Amino acid sequence: MTDTLTLRRTSLYDAHVSLGARIVPFAGWEMPVQYPAGISAEHKAVREACGLFDVSHMGEVVVRGPDAIAFVNFLTSNDVSALAVGQIQYSTLLTERGTIVDDLLVYRYPDHLFLVINAGNRDADIAHLRAHIGAFDCTMEDVSDSYALLAVQGPNAPAVVQRLTSTPLGEMKYYRFVDGEVAGVPAIISRTGYTGELGFELYVPWEQARAVWDALMATGDVTPCGLGARDTLRLEAGMALYGHELNIDTTPLEAGLAWLVKLGKSDFLGKDVLVLQHTDGLDRKLVGFTFDERAIPRSGMPVWYGDLPAGNVCSGTMSPTLSAPIGTCYLPAAAAVEGTVFAVDIRGKHVQARVVPLPFYKRAGKA
Repeated sequence: MTDTLTLRRTSLYDAHVSLGARIVPFAGWEMPVQYPAGISAEHKAVREACGLFDVSHMGEVVVRGPDAIAFVNFLTSNDVSALAVGQIQYSTLLTERGTIVDDLLVYRYPDHLFLVINAGNRDADIAHLRAHIGAFDCTMEDVSDSYALLAVQGPNAPAVVQRLTSTPLGEMKYYRFVDGEVAGVPAIISRTGYTGELGFELYVPWEQARAVWDALMATGDVTPCGLGARDTLRLEAGMALYGHELNIDTTPLEAGLAWLVKLGKSDFLGKDVLVLQHTDGLDRKLVGFTFDERAIPRSGMPVWYGDLPAGNVCSGTMSPTLSAPIGTCYLPAAAAVEGTVFAVDIRGKHVQARVVPLPFYKRAGKA
Protein backbone atom coordinates (compact mmCIF):
# COMPACT_ATOMS: atom_id res chain seq x y z
CA MET A 1 0.00 0.00 0.00
CA THR A 2 1.38 3.41 -0.94
CA ASP A 3 1.26 6.52 1.20
CA THR A 4 -1.17 8.06 -1.30
CA LEU A 5 -3.80 5.47 -0.41
CA THR A 6 -3.75 6.56 3.22
CA LEU A 7 -4.19 10.27 2.49
CA ARG A 8 -7.45 11.99 3.41
CA ARG A 9 -9.52 14.22 1.15
CA THR A 10 -11.53 17.30 2.08
CA SER A 11 -15.20 17.49 1.14
CA LEU A 12 -14.15 19.85 -1.68
CA TYR A 13 -11.73 17.43 -3.35
CA ASP A 14 -14.02 16.83 -6.37
CA ALA A 15 -14.41 20.59 -6.85
CA HIS A 16 -10.64 21.00 -7.01
CA VAL A 17 -10.26 18.17 -9.52
CA SER A 18 -13.03 19.58 -11.71
CA LEU A 19 -11.16 22.91 -11.81
CA GLY A 20 -7.96 21.22 -12.95
CA ALA A 21 -6.05 21.62 -9.69
CA ARG A 22 -2.71 19.88 -9.22
CA ILE A 23 -3.18 17.73 -6.14
CA VAL A 24 -0.26 16.95 -3.82
CA PRO A 25 0.19 15.21 -0.45
CA PHE A 26 0.24 17.70 2.43
CA ALA A 27 0.07 16.96 6.16
CA GLY A 28 -1.72 13.67 5.51
CA TRP A 29 -4.17 15.12 2.99
CA GLU A 30 -4.57 15.35 -0.78
CA MET A 31 -4.62 19.12 -1.28
CA PRO A 32 -4.60 21.49 -4.28
CA VAL A 33 -1.19 23.15 -4.60
CA GLN A 34 -2.21 25.22 -7.64
CA TYR A 35 -4.78 25.59 -10.40
CA PRO A 36 -4.11 25.96 -14.15
CA ALA A 37 -3.55 29.74 -13.95
CA GLY A 38 -0.52 29.12 -11.73
CA ILE A 39 0.77 30.26 -8.36
CA SER A 40 1.79 33.75 -9.47
CA ALA A 41 -1.67 34.48 -10.88
CA GLU A 42 -3.35 33.17 -7.74
CA HIS A 43 -1.01 35.22 -5.56
CA LYS A 44 -1.78 38.36 -7.57
CA ALA A 45 -5.52 37.72 -7.32
CA VAL A 46 -5.33 37.74 -3.52
CA ARG A 47 -3.21 40.89 -3.42
CA GLU A 48 -5.41 42.76 -5.91
CA ALA A 49 -8.89 41.19 -5.87
CA CYS A 50 -10.12 38.02 -4.12
CA GLY A 51 -8.87 34.47 -3.73
CA LEU A 52 -10.65 31.38 -2.37
CA PHE A 53 -8.80 28.65 -0.46
CA ASP A 54 -9.87 25.26 0.86
CA VAL A 55 -8.11 24.82 4.20
CA SER A 56 -10.45 22.16 5.59
CA HIS A 57 -7.47 20.06 6.62
CA MET A 58 -7.04 22.28 9.70
CA GLY A 59 -8.13 20.80 13.03
CA GLU A 60 -10.66 22.11 15.55
CA VAL A 61 -11.07 21.35 19.24
CA VAL A 62 -13.82 22.49 21.62
CA VAL A 63 -12.98 22.94 25.32
CA ARG A 64 -15.87 23.27 27.80
CA GLY A 65 -16.29 23.50 31.55
CA PRO A 66 -15.59 25.79 34.51
CA ASP A 67 -11.81 25.56 34.01
CA ALA A 68 -11.77 25.82 30.21
CA ILE A 69 -10.06 29.21 30.21
CA ALA A 70 -7.63 28.26 32.99
CA PHE A 71 -6.73 25.04 31.16
CA VAL A 72 -5.98 26.63 27.80
CA ASN A 73 -4.27 29.55 29.53
CA PHE A 74 -1.91 27.11 31.29
CA LEU A 75 -0.86 25.48 28.02
CA THR A 76 -0.51 28.58 25.82
CA SER A 77 1.71 31.63 25.82
CA ASN A 78 -0.91 34.33 25.31
CA ASP A 79 -3.49 35.38 27.93
CA VAL A 80 -6.79 33.64 27.19
CA SER A 81 -8.45 35.33 30.18
CA ALA A 82 -8.08 38.68 28.39
CA LEU A 83 -10.34 37.57 25.52
CA ALA A 84 -13.81 39.08 25.19
CA VAL A 85 -16.66 36.92 23.91
CA GLY A 86 -16.50 36.99 20.10
CA GLN A 87 -12.77 37.70 20.07
CA ILE A 88 -9.97 35.53 18.63
CA GLN A 89 -6.41 35.17 19.84
CA TYR A 90 -3.30 33.96 18.06
CA SER A 91 -1.06 31.97 20.42
CA THR A 92 1.42 29.14 20.78
CA LEU A 93 0.90 25.79 22.48
CA LEU A 94 3.88 25.16 24.74
CA THR A 95 5.97 22.34 26.17
CA GLU A 96 7.59 22.28 29.60
CA ARG A 97 10.72 23.63 27.88
CA GLY A 98 8.88 26.71 26.66
CA THR A 99 9.09 25.43 23.07
CA ILE A 100 6.28 25.31 20.53
CA VAL A 101 4.06 22.26 20.07
CA ASP A 102 2.00 24.26 17.57
CA ASP A 103 0.67 27.71 16.81
CA LEU A 104 -3.10 28.07 17.06
CA LEU A 105 -6.12 30.32 17.20
CA VAL A 106 -8.34 30.53 20.30
CA TYR A 107 -11.98 31.60 19.82
CA ARG A 108 -13.88 32.80 22.91
CA TYR A 109 -17.55 31.80 23.17
CA PRO A 110 -19.73 32.55 26.24
CA ASP A 111 -19.59 28.92 27.38
CA HIS A 112 -16.61 27.34 25.61
CA LEU A 113 -13.39 27.84 23.69
CA PHE A 114 -12.89 26.83 20.06
CA LEU A 115 -9.27 26.01 19.16
CA VAL A 116 -7.98 25.86 15.59
CA ILE A 117 -4.81 23.82 15.12
CA ASN A 118 -2.58 22.77 12.24
CA ALA A 119 -3.44 19.64 10.26
CA GLY A 120 0.02 18.11 10.52
CA ASN A 121 0.04 18.57 14.31
CA ARG A 122 -3.54 17.51 15.01
CA ASP A 123 -2.76 14.20 16.72
CA ALA A 124 0.22 15.59 18.66
CA ASP A 125 -1.74 18.64 19.79
CA ILE A 126 -4.69 16.62 21.01
CA ALA A 127 -2.42 14.16 22.83
CA HIS A 128 -0.62 17.11 24.47
CA LEU A 129 -3.89 18.70 25.57
CA ARG A 130 -5.22 15.42 26.94
CA ALA A 131 -2.01 14.76 28.83
CA HIS A 132 -2.50 17.96 30.86
CA ILE A 133 -6.27 18.23 31.26
CA GLY A 134 -6.50 15.99 34.33
CA ALA A 135 -5.97 18.78 36.86
CA PHE A 136 -8.69 20.97 35.31
CA ASP A 137 -12.48 20.78 35.53
CA CYS A 138 -13.22 20.78 31.82
CA THR A 139 -13.61 18.54 28.80
CA MET A 140 -12.20 18.65 25.29
CA GLU A 141 -13.62 17.29 22.04
CA ASP A 142 -11.93 16.91 18.67
CA VAL A 143 -14.52 18.27 16.23
CA SER A 144 -12.20 18.46 13.22
CA ASP A 145 -14.28 16.03 11.17
CA SER A 146 -17.37 18.21 11.61
CA TYR A 147 -15.97 21.37 10.02
CA ALA A 148 -14.75 22.43 6.60
CA LEU A 149 -12.85 25.71 6.37
CA LEU A 150 -12.87 28.13 3.45
CA ALA A 151 -10.65 31.23 3.37
CA VAL A 152 -11.81 34.19 1.27
CA GLN A 153 -8.91 36.63 1.05
CA GLY A 154 -8.11 39.88 -0.71
CA PRO A 155 -9.26 43.51 -0.90
CA ASN A 156 -12.56 42.48 -2.51
CA ALA A 157 -13.26 39.68 0.00
CA PRO A 158 -15.64 41.69 2.24
CA ALA A 159 -17.84 42.64 -0.73
CA VAL A 160 -17.86 39.08 -2.09
CA VAL A 161 -18.81 37.44 1.21
CA GLN A 162 -21.33 40.17 2.05
CA ARG A 163 -23.33 39.24 -1.05
CA LEU A 164 -23.91 35.80 0.47
CA THR A 165 -24.70 36.69 4.09
CA SER A 166 -27.00 38.98 6.06
CA THR A 167 -24.32 39.42 8.74
CA PRO A 168 -23.02 43.03 8.57
CA LEU A 169 -19.36 42.39 7.80
CA GLY A 170 -18.39 46.05 7.62
CA GLU A 171 -18.81 46.28 11.39
CA MET A 172 -16.60 43.27 12.15
CA LYS A 173 -13.16 44.08 13.53
CA TYR A 174 -9.96 42.13 12.88
CA TYR A 175 -9.68 38.94 14.95
CA ARG A 176 -13.40 38.91 15.76
CA PHE A 177 -16.00 36.30 14.79
CA VAL A 178 -19.74 35.73 14.74
CA ASP A 179 -22.07 32.80 14.13
CA GLY A 180 -24.20 33.38 11.04
CA GLU A 181 -24.98 31.96 7.61
CA VAL A 182 -23.21 32.10 4.26
CA ALA A 183 -25.14 31.03 1.17
CA GLY A 184 -27.83 29.69 3.49
CA VAL A 185 -25.35 27.44 5.32
CA PRO A 186 -24.59 27.84 9.07
CA ALA A 187 -21.11 29.32 9.44
CA ILE A 188 -18.64 30.72 11.91
CA ILE A 189 -17.62 33.91 10.10
CA SER A 190 -14.11 34.81 11.23
CA ARG A 191 -12.30 38.04 10.39
CA THR A 192 -8.93 36.31 10.05
CA GLY A 193 -6.54 35.06 7.39
CA TYR A 194 -3.05 33.90 6.52
CA THR A 195 -2.25 36.16 3.59
CA GLY A 196 -1.70 39.67 4.95
CA GLU A 197 -4.84 40.89 3.17
CA LEU A 198 -8.43 41.66 4.08
CA GLY A 199 -10.43 38.50 4.40
CA PHE A 200 -12.61 36.02 6.19
CA GLU A 201 -12.36 32.39 7.19
CA LEU A 202 -15.62 30.44 7.09
CA TYR A 203 -16.14 27.36 9.25
CA VAL A 204 -19.06 25.42 7.83
CA PRO A 205 -20.49 21.92 8.30
CA TRP A 206 -18.28 19.42 6.48
CA GLU A 207 -21.08 18.03 4.33
CA GLN A 208 -22.33 21.50 3.26
CA ALA A 209 -18.98 23.01 2.24
CA ARG A 210 -19.53 22.37 -1.47
CA ALA A 211 -22.66 24.56 -1.46
CA VAL A 212 -20.69 27.47 0.01
CA TRP A 213 -17.73 26.92 -2.34
CA ASP A 214 -20.03 26.82 -5.37
CA ALA A 215 -21.87 29.96 -4.25
CA LEU A 216 -18.59 31.84 -3.85
CA MET A 217 -17.34 30.63 -7.24
CA ALA A 218 -20.68 31.57 -8.84
CA THR A 219 -20.13 35.23 -7.93
CA GLY A 220 -17.52 35.28 -10.68
CA ASP A 221 -15.34 37.43 -8.47
CA VAL A 222 -13.07 34.88 -6.80
CA THR A 223 -10.01 33.00 -7.99
CA PRO A 224 -9.50 29.48 -6.59
CA CYS A 225 -6.08 29.31 -4.91
CA GLY A 226 -3.91 26.45 -3.74
CA LEU A 227 -1.31 25.89 -1.06
CA GLY A 228 1.47 27.28 -3.26
CA ALA A 229 0.00 30.78 -3.29
CA ARG A 230 -0.96 30.45 0.36
CA ASP A 231 2.70 29.88 1.17
CA THR A 232 4.09 32.79 -0.87
CA LEU A 233 1.42 35.12 0.51
CA ARG A 234 2.04 34.21 4.15
CA LEU A 235 5.82 34.47 3.73
CA GLU A 236 5.57 37.96 2.24
CA ALA A 237 3.37 38.91 5.21
CA GLY A 238 5.96 37.54 7.66
CA MET A 239 3.62 34.87 9.01
CA ALA A 240 5.24 31.78 10.52
CA LEU A 241 4.63 28.23 9.34
CA TYR A 242 4.98 25.30 11.72
CA GLY A 243 7.76 22.99 10.59
CA HIS A 244 9.60 25.92 9.04
CA GLU A 245 9.88 29.00 11.30
CA LEU A 246 8.31 27.17 14.26
CA ASN A 247 9.08 23.75 15.73
CA ILE A 248 9.29 21.73 18.93
CA ASP A 249 12.84 22.98 19.64
CA THR A 250 12.07 26.69 19.25
CA THR A 251 10.52 29.11 21.74
CA PRO A 252 8.14 31.90 20.71
CA LEU A 253 10.71 34.46 21.88
CA GLU A 254 13.32 33.04 19.51
CA ALA A 255 10.72 33.03 16.72
CA GLY A 256 10.08 36.76 17.07
CA LEU A 257 6.69 36.18 18.71
CA ALA A 258 7.37 37.97 21.98
CA TRP A 259 4.02 39.74 21.60
CA LEU A 260 2.36 36.35 22.11
CA VAL A 261 4.15 35.71 25.41
CA LYS A 262 2.38 37.19 28.44
CA LEU A 263 4.92 36.62 31.20
CA GLY A 264 2.79 38.58 33.66
CA LYS A 265 -0.12 36.12 33.63
CA SER A 266 -0.52 33.27 36.12
CA ASP A 267 1.73 30.24 35.92
CA PHE A 268 1.84 28.45 32.57
CA LEU A 269 3.77 25.60 31.01
CA GLY A 270 7.36 26.57 30.22
CA LYS A 271 7.06 29.98 31.88
CA ASP A 272 10.32 29.62 33.84
CA VAL A 273 12.29 29.00 30.63
CA LEU A 274 10.73 31.97 28.87
CA VAL A 275 11.30 34.25 31.87
CA LEU A 276 14.97 33.22 31.83
CA GLN A 277 15.26 33.88 28.10
CA HIS A 278 13.61 37.26 28.56
CA THR A 279 15.98 38.15 31.39
CA ASP A 280 19.25 36.71 30.13
CA GLY A 281 18.71 37.21 26.41
CA LEU A 282 18.45 34.85 23.44
CA ASP A 283 21.13 32.78 21.76
CA ARG A 284 19.42 32.99 18.37
CA LYS A 285 16.56 34.80 16.70
CA LEU A 286 14.46 34.55 13.55
CA VAL A 287 15.23 37.10 10.83
CA GLY A 288 14.01 37.99 7.38
CA PHE A 289 16.52 38.38 4.59
CA THR A 290 16.94 39.16 0.92
CA PHE A 291 19.64 38.84 -1.74
CA ASP A 292 20.99 41.69 -3.82
CA GLU A 293 21.51 39.27 -6.70
CA ARG A 294 18.79 37.30 -8.43
CA ALA A 295 18.99 33.97 -6.63
CA ILE A 296 16.16 32.14 -4.91
CA PRO A 297 16.48 30.85 -1.33
CA ARG A 298 14.71 27.59 -0.53
CA SER A 299 13.83 25.85 2.72
CA GLY A 300 16.70 23.73 4.04
CA MET A 301 19.56 25.55 2.32
CA PRO A 302 22.56 25.93 4.67
CA VAL A 303 23.15 29.33 6.28
CA TRP A 304 26.62 30.65 7.22
CA TYR A 305 27.46 33.55 9.47
CA GLY A 306 31.11 34.47 9.33
CA ASP A 307 33.00 31.23 8.84
CA LEU A 308 30.56 29.13 10.85
CA PRO A 309 27.37 27.25 9.94
CA ALA A 310 24.32 28.93 11.49
CA GLY A 311 21.52 26.56 10.53
CA ASN A 312 19.29 26.45 7.48
CA VAL A 313 16.83 28.59 5.59
CA CYS A 314 13.37 28.18 7.15
CA SER A 315 11.35 29.49 4.19
CA GLY A 316 12.31 31.16 0.94
CA THR A 317 10.91 32.20 -2.43
CA MET A 318 10.99 34.83 -5.14
CA SER A 319 8.36 37.28 -3.92
CA PRO A 320 5.67 37.72 -6.60
CA THR A 321 4.66 41.10 -5.16
CA LEU A 322 8.13 42.55 -4.60
CA SER A 323 9.92 40.78 -7.46
CA ALA A 324 12.77 40.11 -5.05
CA PRO A 325 14.16 37.05 -3.25
CA ILE A 326 12.93 36.75 0.35
CA GLY A 327 13.53 34.24 3.11
CA THR A 328 13.71 33.54 6.81
CA CYS A 329 16.33 31.87 8.96
CA TYR A 330 17.77 31.89 12.46
CA LEU A 331 20.96 33.80 13.25
CA PRO A 332 22.92 34.36 16.47
CA ALA A 333 20.97 36.99 18.42
CA ALA A 334 23.79 39.54 18.17
CA ALA A 335 23.62 39.28 14.37
CA ALA A 336 19.83 39.45 14.14
CA VAL A 337 19.73 43.15 13.27
CA GLU A 338 18.83 44.95 10.06
CA GLY A 339 21.72 45.14 7.62
CA THR A 340 23.71 42.17 8.92
CA VAL A 341 25.38 40.32 6.07
CA PHE A 342 25.66 36.51 6.01
CA ALA A 343 25.62 33.77 3.37
CA VAL A 344 23.24 31.14 2.05
CA ASP A 345 24.72 28.09 0.37
CA ILE A 346 22.91 27.59 -2.95
CA ARG A 347 24.22 24.47 -4.66
CA GLY A 348 27.72 25.04 -3.32
CA LYS A 349 27.84 28.79 -3.96
CA HIS A 350 27.75 31.17 -0.99
CA VAL A 351 25.26 33.88 -1.94
CA GLN A 352 25.44 37.06 0.14
CA ALA A 353 22.26 37.69 2.15
CA ARG A 354 21.21 40.77 4.08
CA VAL A 355 18.89 40.96 7.10
CA VAL A 356 15.76 43.05 6.43
CA PRO A 357 12.74 43.82 8.63
CA LEU A 358 9.71 41.55 8.83
CA PRO A 359 7.15 41.56 7.36
CA PHE A 360 8.43 41.87 3.83
CA TYR A 361 5.04 43.16 2.69
CA LYS A 362 2.29 45.03 4.52
CA ARG A 363 -0.86 46.20 2.84
CA ALA A 364 -1.80 49.87 3.00
CA GLY A 365 -4.26 50.79 5.73
CA LYS A 366 -5.47 48.73 8.65
CA ALA A 367 -5.85 44.96 8.55
